[in-house]
Amino acid sequence: MRRISFVVPPEYEGAMVKVFLRNRHGVSAGILAAAKRISGGILVNGEAAYAIRIVHAGDTVTFLAEQKPSSALPVLLPFNAVYEDEDFFVVEKSPAMPMYPTPGHDADSLMNATAWHFRKKGLPSVFYPLYRLDRDTTGLVLLAKNSYAASAAIQTVQKEYVAFCRGNLRGKGREEGKIGLMPGHKVQRCVCEEGDPAVTNWEVLESGNNLSFLRFLLETGRTHQIRVHMAHRGNPLEGDDLYGGSLHYIHRQALHVSQMAFFHPVKEQQMRFVSPIPPDMQRVYSVLKGSK
Repeated sequence: MRRISFVVPPEYEGAMVKVFLRNRHGVSAGILAAAKRISGGILVNGEAAYAIRIVHAGDTVTFLAEQKPSSALPVLLPFNAVYEDEDFFVVEKSPAMPMYPTPGHDADSLMNATAWHFRKKGLPSVFYPLYRLDRDTTGLVLLAKNSYAASAAIQTVQKEYVAFCRGNLRGKGREEGKIGLMPGHKVQRCVCEEGDPAVTNWEVLESGNNLSFLRFLLETGRTHQIRVHMAHRGNPLEGDDLYGGSLHYIHRQALHVSQMAFFHPVKEQQMRFVSPIPPDMQRVYSVLKGSK
């Protein structure tokens, strides 16, 4: 369990513990209920307290947040640790690495890799990803280390993707086609009227040699969203052969989470991270610039 503490500010003088924790710090009803069931799960100035206790400015309120252990087999796999504290772990995911173990990929996922990392450090092997990436999409992934960190931060996460697409594009664009499963397929998606609403905003950073380097901001989070929208408009991602992309320069979709930001609910500060494009995408960039 992770013990988290907050000091009561003057504006919460006379409030109940549960009101202070829920309204000021976004502690969910479920997390608060779980803490109440544990001996010493809620403390005020180091003493056990009920959720209805009245607090005063300057009091220290502490609660316990769950750290549910991962069941994944710890496996030494390549990934880059970008940032780590008691509540969050930011990593750069490698290509060909699924987020979770699946049939055929029982021991090569990010979940397996982080289990090894935590076991090596003598920490609980937890896995609370605040978003998922496709197996071959690279870049920044935000993992929480406890239930409170995950629930309080998830709505504050902002991601920026970059990708290489076929075609010499210019300017900016917005794709709004609904996305659903392609008829007769279990994985492949398409733009279709019966799909779910999806909005993708894009901006061209550079273009040349029939390639474009784009920045993407998403308003929704549909499976394969960027890949489907760009393929639908006739500009599939390089390497994305599932959606018509060429494998000439790269052998996986050239898609990368290059920036990620979130509000840290325990430190109460904005966090921002940047990740350069990996070597295989750098090679595509050299083609775009005309220097193979």
